[in-house]
Amino acid sequence: MGKKGKKEKKGRGAEKTAAKVEKKVSKRSRKEEEDLEALIAHFQALDARKTRIVETPCSPPSPRLNASLSAHPEKEELILFGGEYFNGQKTFVYNELYVYNIRKDAWTKVEIPNPPPRRCAHQAVVVPQGGGQLWIFGGEFASPDGEHFYHYRDLWVLHLATRTWEQVRDYIYYNDLYAFNLDAFTWSRLSPSGTGPTPRSGCQMTVTAQGSIVIYGGYSKQRVRKDVDRGTQHSDMFLLKAEEGREGRWAWTRVNPSGAKPTPRSGFSVAVAPNHQTLLFGGVCDDEEDESLEGHFLSDLHFYDPVRNRWFAGQLKGPKVEKRRRRRGRRGEPGDSSKQELKGTRAQEPLQVARELVAEDGTTATIQQGLAARGPAGQPESDDSDDGPSEAGVPAVEPSARSSAMLAVKHGRLYLYGGMFEAGDRQVTLSDLYCLDLHKMEEWTVLVEMDPESQEWLEETDSEEDSDEVNGAEGGGESEEDEDSGEEAREQRPSAAPGEPFADSLPRTKQ
Repeated sequence: MGKKGKKEKKGRGAEKTAAKVEKKVSKRSRKEEEDLEALIAHFQALDARKTRIVETPCSPPSPRLNASLSAHPEKEELILFGGEYFNGQKTFVYNELYVYNIRKDAWTKVEIPNPPPRRCAHQAVVVPQGGGQLWIFGGEFASPDGEHFYHYRDLWVLHLATRTWEQVRDYIYYNDLYAFNLDAFTWSRLSPSGTGPTPRSGCQMTVTAQGSIVIYGGYSKQRVRKDVDRGTQHSDMFLLKAEEGREGRWAWTRVNPSGAKPTPRSGFSVAVAPNHQTLLFGGVCDDEEDESLEGHFLSDLHFYDPVRNRWFAGQLKGPKVEKRRRRRGRRGEPGDSSKQELKGTRAQEPLQVARELVAEDGTTATIQQGLAARGPAGQPESDDSDDGPSEAGVPAVEPSARSSAMLAVKHGRLYLYGGMFEAGDRQVTLSDLYCLDLHKMEEWTVLVEMDPESQEWLEETDSEEDSDEVNGAEGGGESEEDEDSGEEAREQRPSAAPGEPFADSLPRTKQ
């Protein structure tokens, strides 16, 4: 018994020692990975200084291995990217891009802004889409002493026609343009002249009475450092117009409308008014920090007139109430003086609000916006002081602030359904329905009411959290990148009404 117990005790001691060694090795590995990440970030900071494309004829590249050599899908060229070199003391890893012209037997070094981090042993493939694309996946980065390695799992694409790098994580933005032939049921890609919008999502697309197409706003994200992205809410506008005398040819023109422009936002909704003006409702303006995202939801209404190239704020006139033919009292009553005071209080001058807007080109514009005078309870001013549906104390009916709502116009009436807003960590999805007569522009009418407090919201339980932790420890849970991808997919909710322009709702998750 004694010998057996001694052996068991010795076995447990060996297990403890092995566990300590494993913990120490794991800690050292994490430290080494952090050091490599810092070195990669340093090189990326150097690459970030490149702001323009530079093509320089050069001698053949320096010796290297584990690079990628790809044949251009359309031209007599070979494309060399990345690789590594060891001189006996130090390891060098590259993210250089070289192009070899087969016919001319000549090399060109191509420096492009925002390239992938330095790497070797990656996978590369070329495809003919979009004038040719070079796709890069994964690879590794080695420390200068060649003892430690960082393995990538990112995906990049080089657009060969435009000489631009683009990282493809859980999202990819496009600015390509296609037309669908309703007679032949075929798609064709358009190649308009001029400079069009940069790649983005969630932009507004509407058609003018002249057959041109207006593109407004949108959203895109760019990587600012490892695992941190910065969103951009675009407020620029472009006009896509058919070229006269050239059938099937289109041209881009950037336009700068005047008037009361909407503030920068995303997740707004659009429709076409009866007078061929474009109307815009609501949306959300995000305040982004490194690890947080706070949204300010909006409920304002704007109109864009393409003929005058001007924005207008959608101000409501307020309900009209017919005066009663007889008064309730035939002689002075105690309540008369209070009514006169109330009427005097409500008879205010229109409120002028000034705000500054900064365009993407850096110009600043100050816009004066007139708001209808309102009474103490927010009621639009009325000429009648008698009791009625527009009496003071009854708040005006209007949709709450929201993003990603659905809009449709029928017989000159704007219908607004649903959408969402956020209250802390809770996301409230709406199912209310409102109507606005666009000819009268007096007031909103509520057709379907909804109490947001009545919506069920399930909080994550401790047991679910514990289960997630166990799954992650056993390797059965989602990776961080997979989780981001899932959230991204859940948060994107494109909405469109048949026969109407559309606007995609945008990701609300901060990656």
